[in-house]
Amino acid sequence: MSDRLAEIVDHKRREIEPLIPREEKLRYAALERNDFRSLAGALDVGPQRLGLIAEVKKASPSAGTISKDFDPVAQAGKYAAAGVSAISVLTDEKYFQGRLEYLSRIRADFALPVLRKDFIVHRAQIYEACVAGADAILLIVAALGQEELIDLLECAHSCQLEVLVEVHDLAELERALETEAHIIGINNRNLKTFEVDLKNTEIVSEEVPDHITLVSESGIRTAQDAELVSGWGVDAVLVGESLMRADDVGVAAEAIMASAGNLEPVDPSAEG
Repeated sequence: MSDRLAEIVDHKRREIEPLIPREEKLRYAALERNDFRSLAGALDVGPQRLGLIAEVKKASPSAGTISKDFDPVAQAGKYAAAGVSAISVLTDEKYFQGRLEYLSRIRADFALPVLRKDFIVHRAQIYEACVAGADAILLIVAALGQEELIDLLECAHSCQLEVLVEVHDLAELERALETEAHIIGINNRNLKTFEVDLKNTEIVSEEVPDHITLVSESGIRTAQDAELVSGWGVDAVLVGESLMRADDVGVAAEAIMASAGNLEPVDPSAEG
């Protein structure tokens, strides 16, 4: 684990200590839910389109504040209008200035699957995500021991939550493939240097079985970037910063989604 990730995970473990005594109560509430939307199903858009998980993100450790006039629901509305596959919501407060309530508000207003993006290290966070309305969660292989990874994945599946299992290299992919992971995300960001290289998707994707739904994360800023990773066999991309900064979210999102089949992007505002 990189020093920066270790710092974040250590803080998260301390941050969630007050949540742990509520674990059993949250579990009962989580198991009562039965209104889930499938992330994997939403990403299955066919060979001529690229699935797009659009991220609602106010800030990040690498970019600082991304959106000063941040309105999570309004941003999600732009994504929904653009026809994205799913919405990812940053809920980490210290490092990304996110809140779990953003996820709940977005889930209530839009009919897309919603992914909780956070540093999940304990079952209580999974139950909490479920109660808040998440349809899927992120598990970062580099942040967890193998037994933890397996336990948290099984816990999520028991709650009917889907899981985006994030890897950064071939060793982490091997660990992910030893679990019941159905959706794997390849993060193009080096956790030690924070540098981004899309070639990471090329290297890791070669070893991913065909039955896995594959997502490329970080560094996809343009339709050309999306076309590049699409050529390496990914089913979808997760894009945050470039869409948060886009002057026209609909045009930017459509260009990314159309890149898989080299289609002519359609301006959503021009459609009847």
